[in-house]
Amino acid sequence: MGLKEYIKDNILIFDGAMGTMLQKKGLKLGENPELLNIKEPDIIEEIHREYIESGANVITTNTFGANELKLKLCNLEVEVAVDAAVKIARKAKGDSNTYIALDIGPIGELLEPMGTLSFDRAYEIFKRQVVQGAKSGVDIVLIETMTDLYELKAAILAAKENSDLPVFCTMTFEENLRTFTGCSPEAMVLVLEGLGVDALGVNCSLGPKQLKPVIEEICNLAHIPVMVQPNAGLPTLSIGNETKYDVTKEEFADTLCSFIDSGVRVIGGCCGTTPDYIKELNLRVKDKKLTAVERSYYSAVCTPSKVVRIDGVRIIGERINPTGKKIFKEALKNGDFDYILNQAVSQIEAGAHILDVNVGLPEIDEPTMMHRVIKEIQGIMDTPLQIDSSDHKAIETGLRYYNGKPILNSVNGEDEVLDRILPLVKKYGASVVGLTLDERGIPAKAEERFEIAKKIIDRAAHYGIRKEDVFIDCLVLTVSAQQKEVQETLKAVRMVKENLGAKTVLGVSNISFGLPNRELINETFLALALANGLDLPIINPNVSGMTRVIDSYNVLYNYDKGAEVYINNYANVEVSTAVTAKGDGAGKNTSSNNVNVEHDLKYIVIKGLKEEAKQATIELLKVKKELEIVNEYLIPALDEVGNKYEKGELFLPQLIQAAETVKNSFSILKAEIVKSNAKSISKGKIIVATVKGDIHDIGKNIVKVILENYGYEMIDLGKDVPVKTVVEEAKKHNVSLIGLSALMTTTLRSMEETIKALREDGYDGKIFVGGAVVTKDTAERIGADFYAKDAKESVEIAKEVLG
Repeated sequence: MGLKEYIKDNILIFDGAMGTMLQKKGLKLGENPELLNIKEPDIIEEIHREYIESGANVITTNTFGANELKLKLCNLEVEVAVDAAVKIARKAKGDSNTYIALDIGPIGELLEPMGTLSFDRAYEIFKRQVVQGAKSGVDIVLIETMTDLYELKAAILAAKENSDLPVFCTMTFEENLRTFTGCSPEAMVLVLEGLGVDALGVNCSLGPKQLKPVIEEICNLAHIPVMVQPNAGLPTLSIGNETKYDVTKEEFADTLCSFIDSGVRVIGGCCGTTPDYIKELNLRVKDKKLTAVERSYYSAVCTPSKVVRIDGVRIIGERINPTGKKIFKEALKNGDFDYILNQAVSQIEAGAHILDVNVGLPEIDEPTMMHRVIKEIQGIMDTPLQIDSSDHKAIETGLRYYNGKPILNSVNGEDEVLDRILPLVKKYGASVVGLTLDERGIPAKAEERFEIAKKIIDRAAHYGIRKEDVFIDCLVLTVSAQQKEVQETLKAVRMVKENLGAKTVLGVSNISFGLPNRELINETFLALALANGLDLPIINPNVSGMTRVIDSYNVLYNYDKGAEVYINNYANVEVSTAVTAKGDGAGKNTSSNNVNVEHDLKYIVIKGLKEEAKQATIELLKVKKELEIVNEYLIPALDEVGNKYEKGELFLPQLIQAAETVKNSFSILKAEIVKSNAKSISKGKIIVATVKGDIHDIGKNIVKVILENYGYEMIDLGKDVPVKTVVEEAKKHNVSLIGLSALMTTTLRSMEETIKALREDGYDGKIFVGGAVVTKDTAERIGADFYAKDAKESVEIAKEVLG
């Protein structure tokens, strides 16, 4: 029986924590675990054998960090490390029916736009691991402990495009039901199922009980096997300096068994789980009866942090499109991305749920521009996008580099178009708009359009694309030229909705070309289309009459329960002002040529419009001093973004973009300070370092960026910093605040030693600590003054200590 068939009706048991076992067997602090594949293969083989004897069906290769960026620190080639690890696993497996999983962990750097690592570079790093793993003879590609959905997508594509192996994927979630970068369980399920992985789920970060809400949500959504590998609870430090965990093997096994009833089919352990945990797990599940779990399908698109379900009227904003827009065309030609971003921001503020992105101009490189615009938009907002193009390369570029699940606009009923585009839709897990036209053009009659719609849905099903992911556009014709066909469009919408059960989309404003008072025609037609079953109107949401029609429709058709949204939008608003009630500020020009300096710098920072920040700062300097700008605009803006981050209204990408926007403003202010010999705007010095033995510095780097932009002078000692170096640098710079980071359980002890050494040397300042394995209790136990759960908390600590 093949592996894919096996996990449909059986529980697959993975092994436990390689790192924990290596630590028990003498792994030195700071030593690269993959080096042991070469130096001490017998130790790795022994660990594999212990897990196999404990009942594991799958053993995981010692390659979690075997990527070229991490291995170059110890002069080890990826191919050598991976091949050695697989050979050890195969030897340990012997004649048993054990599967071997190639373990692939995060690269250790943030991808663009949050960081500097490109998607293509990440893909190549993962590809190198996958190619060697497949060549060496693994059975599964396991991509685990991911926090960034974009990095995970790069890894999945590398696995599926360079091997035919089953692909299992897990992300690591926090107690707020989000990953470190803000990805939700639902977004993960939508994207990973779309990309065609064979199992998905969660590992690491927390114990089984803390992960229960995340696992339940995943199980309620997933249509493929769910995988769970929790930690053995939360880490603590024992008297013997060995990292301990607070969940026993019995508690661990009991909780994981309860997940099986919800649909979990792949189980195992992460940090702290030894062979004893796997043995206990095996004893509990070997006779457990499985019940089939059926999940319904639904229509939805997403970014990592926002899912838009198409279960009511959802507005697609139409303004990111050069057709008939002279200024937009010039912006595309000139690379004026701030103008484009302003179009995006204003539509979201006016009520758009999804944004159509069309950058097609004959005189530009459309695939390159599509990539750039998608990256820029996704850098500042979490609204799903509709990729709109007729250029095949631009379509694939957009689908490949989009972070989440997009809509593709579009295919039509021509066989050649369907067979060229639908495989791309399937490969990248997108939804698609189907236009009811073919080589004969747009049929006059509704029945003919319906037949094309049915053909598109049937052909999509042939490629494995569900009806829920096909949105039918029955096509709006201009009423001034084809008046009779308007009724046919409305009739076709109703037929598609009632007889095919598919979602529908229309470009509403096409109806009124050539007529005076176009808004009146558009609004009336929109109301008629909604009544006939339109789900996704493509409109300009900044024309508030259109959004008013939708708001009132939702009340009249009982979608807006208790008229809650309607009352919130229109209570106490006069009719004459209701036109701009929802779009206040949405249509204004916030480009660099027309900056309202008393308002817009704060707005610009909050929205993450990096280039605009420079011009706005220059304008403000005409009426404000440098420190006034910092204290009256930049700090309040960062505080507002930070508060929204704390509340879960914004996530890490937006937090970083706001900080980077402030950095652009600071560059202008600092240059002005140098010219005028004004007082430095530094609020004090802070040292940050990732402790000895830990080579992960993503969290530390984020803290650095945020604090820097609050006006603190940051002294970054880097990663894997010796205790002695921290002590010497603290004395040299005479700092009052030090931040220490650790991501690995094995380096908690190093963090404690660093704090102890600082105190023994007479350092009387404050120390704050953070990182994935650090808790408030741990911070207190090792002698830290503060625990920073995230970058925002580090700002509050800095304010308390340094002002």
